[in-house]
Amino acid sequence: MSTATISTPLSAPLTNTNVTSLVDRRLLHETVIDQLRDLIVQGELAPETKLNERVLAEKLGTSRTPLREAIKFLASEGLVELLPNRGAVVAPLKPGKMKEVFVVLGALEALAGDLACRNATEADIAEIRGLHYHMLAHHARGELAQYFRYNQQIHIKFMECAGNATLAQVYRGLNAHVKRARYLANLSRERWDKAVQEHEDMLAALVKRDGARLQTLLRDHLANKLVMVMEALAIPRVAAER
Repeated sequence: MSTATISTPLSAPLTNTNVTSLVDRRLLHETVIDQLRDLIVQGELAPETKLNERVLAEKLGTSRTPLREAIKFLASEGLVELLPNRGAVVAPLKPGKMKEVFVVLGALEALAGDLACRNATEADIAEIRGLHYHMLAHHARGELAQYFRYNQQIHIKFMECAGNATLAQVYRGLNAHVKRARYLANLSRERWDKAVQEHEDMLAALVKRDGARLQTLLRDHLANKLVMVMEALAIPRVAAER
């Protein structure tokens, strides 16, 4: 008895239409993540706010499927909490947790600064200088959201220039948990101006390839940021007690 063999392709061949569809879905996914992250980081969605899918989908002009995917992704970053019987809420800013994370971030950034002074190319330094000037322009115009984006790009670039993929990976994971807190630290003009001056000093140290100086500046920068965050977190509590 003979048995017929049926050849079944493992997957359909990719066509231009399929590739375009995949790219579009990925772009939509990343766009919704970025939009929702901005709402949380910039404080439009306050800590412990319940994430209403219907309202958010309408606000972001998307369907619920990419929105749910974005919520799950931001939960992995620590910006969202998925609670039993409550659904998704914006993660609260817990002072104890902030202290722990900022201490570790300070150590990681200090190490990255020292390594960057050794390993950064002149093109890398030029790129950081360009990001710095864009950041200064937004600071001068009082555009905190745009300033913050360039600020974060500078810190990430320091990590990339260090030339240590493990260091960069650990940093990105931890930094995602405190983006809201880092944004909060610049809400007063005095704090914001101080942070900008610290960045001016950091760029100067990098240009001189003074690793010891940049290491100290970055560690102190994160320590100052933590102080600002603790002060900012104390304001709502003080107001509530009055």
